[in-house]
Amino acid sequence: MDLNADLGEGFGIWRLGDDEALLSLVTSANVACGFHGGDAPTMRRVCAEAARRGVAVGAQVGYRDLAGFGRRHIAYDFAELRDEITYQLGALEAFCRVFGTRVRYLKPHGALYHAAAHDESQAAAVVAAVSEYDHELPLLCSPGSTLAQLAVGAGLRVVAEGFADRGYLPSGTLVPRNAPGALVTDPDQVAERAVRMATERTVVAVDGTVVPCPVESICLHGDSPGAVASAEMVRAALIDAGVPLGAFTG
Repeated sequence: MDLNADLGEGFGIWRLGDDEALLSLVTSANVACGFHGGDAPTMRRVCAEAARRGVAVGAQVGYRDLAGFGRRHIAYDFAELRDEITYQLGALEAFCRVFGTRVRYLKPHGALYHAAAHDESQAAAVVAAVSEYDHELPLLCSPGSTLAQLAVGAGLRVVAEGFADRGYLPSGTLVPRNAPGALVTDPDQVAERAVRMATERTVVAVDGTVVPCPVESICLHGDSPGAVASAEMVRAALIDAGVPLGAFTG
C-alpha cells in the first residue's frame, strides 16, 4: 500500500505542516506546485529531501488561488486549465531534475480535485495535460470519479486513492470541508480506517454505512491537526497488520 501526503504547501515565510517529519513516514509526496501553495524555495527543499529519502514525488496541481488555498471553485476555460496544469508540472519537474529524480505522478488539489470528480470539462483538462506531458504518468484520484473514467478512456494509468483522515458520505464521496464530519482527527481512528481500507477495501461513512473503497494509495493531509502523529500511527498500524508499504510508482 502506498501512503501519500500533501507537502510543500507553505509560501514565503509561512510554513504549513511538518514536511520533513512526514517525508520520513510516507512513500509518496504530493508536492504543491506554486498555484494553491508552495513556491520555488519550498519546491526545491521538498524535492531535495524526497530524493534523499527515496520518496516518490508527485505534482499536486491546483487552481491559481493562493489566497483561497485552491479550495474555491473556479470556472476555468478548458484550454486555460489544461495549460496551467502543464505549467505546474514543468515547474516541479525542474526541481526534481536538480536532485536526480522526476515527477512520478499527478494529483489534483482541493477544489480542482472535487470538480474533476464530476465536472467533465475540468476532468478532461487534467487528462489532456497529463496525456500531452507524459502518457506514462499515473493519475492519483478518487475511484469511480469522472476524472478516473476519462483517464482510463485516454489510456492513462489511474491509481485509486482513499482518505483515512477525511469523512465519507454514503455515496462514497468526501464530506465537504464546511460540513460536520469532514475531518477525522483522532489518530487511533485514522489508523483504524487506514487498515480497513488496506485490508477490507471498505470505509465507514458518516452515517455508519460501509462503503466500498478499493484503493492503492492512502492520503494523509499534511495540514490536518496532528498530521504527523496520525501518519506515525497509520504507518505502524499498517505494518502491524502485515500490509507492505511502498510507492505505487515502483
